[in-house]
Amino acid sequence: MANARALDKRRKSIRNIRKITRTMELIATARYKKAMDRAQAATAYTEQITRIVGRLAAAGLDVKHPLLEQRDEVKNARVLVLTSNRGLCGGYNSSILREATPLVRELRTSLPNVNVDVSGKRGVDGLSFRGIRPDERHLNFEDQPKYDEVEKIAESYLSRYVTGELDRLDVVYTKFISTSKQIATVETLLPLGSLSDSDAPQEDAGKNVEYEFLPSAESILEEVVPTSFKVRLFKCFLDAAVSEQVARMIAMKGATENAGDMIKQLSMTYNRARQSQITGEIMEIIGGVEALEG
Repeated sequence: MANARALDKRRKSIRNIRKITRTMELIATARYKKAMDRAQAATAYTEQITRIVGRLAAAGLDVKHPLLEQRDEVKNARVLVLTSNRGLCGGYNSSILREATPLVRELRTSLPNVNVDVSGKRGVDGLSFRGIRPDERHLNFEDQPKYDEVEKIAESYLSRYVTGELDRLDVVYTKFISTSKQIATVETLLPLGSLSDSDAPQEDAGKNVEYEFLPSAESILEEVVPTSFKVRLFKCFLDAAVSEQVARMIAMKGATENAGDMIKQLSMTYNRARQSQITGEIMEIIGGVEALEG
């Protein structure tokens, strides 16, 4: 039978751990709600940008933009991997790395130049362990990524694409579907494709509307197309932030429940050990009394 004092010490230790995991669960829940509100707002904005691009396509415009042009030959590609800076979030980071690793290796077998950019310390460490050295590291993003910071990264990719230094950009992140479902996915953001490929909303389908553009359709396109890319990249960061908090919330909830189960088991074992110890002490006293009387 285990020592009662050691069992009690271990039980107190697990109770302290349960307090920590419970606190982390509550913090993750609060951060999830804030991140979710920002992601929903960005989703509405992204849909409006898509609506505008779809209407431009429906207007039958014969306009061109460098971001819409498909490259005849892809030589330079980049992969942006979005992970977390901190752990204790279940399989969140490992699922992203399982998507990113084979993608990078496949691209490097078919393309001459493939660079990897990583957001998050866990992704940097995970890819380095797998033999993939990140070229650019972004370690300043937490549960509330700022648009201004993402915009700087987006502008860097845009300038490289326009000058020919970049032909393809893939983003590996966790797409948020619902609280119970998040999927590690790969999304190609560059090239954007053509205007006709945009998903026009159903309410706009079938409408033949004539538009008058001031000062010109080309000038409007110069604003809409880059903004569309920036918003889509920002949405990836927001989805990743929401998914991370959901994963941490679920992981800490599971850890809290497991700690509670362990405490119950230890309490039962402790009670049995304590009872056995008391019984032994009583038997020793009885034996001593009998020895004195004898």
